[in-house]
Amino acid sequence: MALVTINEKKYEIDVDPDMPLLWAIRDAVGLTGTKYGCGKGLCGACTVLVDGKPVRSCLTSVATVNGSQITTIEGVHNENKVLQEVWQEIDVPQCGYCQSGQILSAVALLKENSKPTDEDIDGAMNGNICRCGTYHRIRKAIHKTAAIMNSKTE
Repeated sequence: MALVTINEKKYEIDVDPDMPLLWAIRDAVGLTGTKYGCGKGLCGACTVLVDGKPVRSCLTSVATVNGSQITTIEGVHNENKVLQEVWQEIDVPQCGYCQSGQILSAVALLKENSKPTDEDIDGAMNGNICRCGTYHRIRKAIHKTAAIMNSKTE
């Protein structure tokens, strides 16, 4: 039994401790925004935040997140509503399949670095594959979000 907080709600997840977090989130908790992509941690579609850090939930066992704070795409509104609004305004997604992982990686980056450079963005987003190739719009959305967030704090 793992005790976790997902999107600010506490859950007791009674699954095999070796079960990947992805399947616990989707099947045991019923939150389906986190996507299965490759199952090998290579594509980033399954990215969630565990204690604020991006992790590939397809490779992370339930046992390793016991007691952790987890944020899925369903909880991003609590983390960074501005990013989601800019993402929509710039029309970042095409097919949208990778977007939950992309957004969560961007949320983690902006928490760590309020003024990311192109290189910072490329590094933080590395491993989040977009088959539609919207990388330039992703970078633009992150820069615009950072500018908006910084203007609110100055």
